Amino acid sequence: MKKATKADIEIIKKAFVETYSGAVTELNYTNDYELLIAIILSAQCTDKRVNIITPALFEKYPDVFALADANLEDVKELLKTCSFFNNKAKNIIKMAQSVIANYDGNIPHNQKELVKLAGVGNKTANVFMIEFEGANLMAVDTHVFRVSHRLGLSYEKTVEKTEAELVKKLKDDLHIFHQAMVLFGRYTCKALNPDCDNCLFPHICKTKQSFKPA
Repeated sequence: MKKATKADIEIIKKAFVETYSGAVTELNYTNDYELLIAIILSAQCTDKRVNIITPALFEKYPDVFALADANLEDVKELLKTCSFFNNKAKNIIKMAQSVIANYDGNIPHNQKELVKLAGVGNKTANVFMIEFEGANLMAVDTHVFRVSHRLGLSYEKTVEKTEAELVKKLKDDLHIFHQAMVLFGRYTCKALNPDCDNCLFPHICKTKQSFKPA
């Protein structure tokens, strides 16, 4: 498959900025604590499902101090309809305890510090920084991976290498391009039955084939 040309990349960037410049995450949250937990829970789980789960969770545990003292089985019960809820319950409690022990109860707003927290990998940290700080970072989920491959922006097989290539090619406004590719992939450039009639890029799309990271 052909890679996107420099001209293609400029077309992609222009269309995404025009269409999605004001886009934000579809996860519901009111502060950085809620955002971080919502992102952790969203791994391999839909935003819609997370938004169903979190109101009761945040009502019972409104901050890191409440969550740090939580009973694990009680948290599991609240998360039971979320994928991998056992591990996620353990991780968010550990995360809260670490934030208290190491950051005076304040969620760190630094990518390098965020990844030290339980349940927070590179993608989760980047998504947090993109959403809360408008940081010039790229986070690659299944939608971003698929869209970037279909448009010829990257043919790398891993999330890490795809992220690096997108950063190199798109350079600026990465927070916009991340949100754009998530929403474009979720609602238009879907894995199955992509809505090609409403595609922004029918003239430069490289393939309808679906892709999953190795």
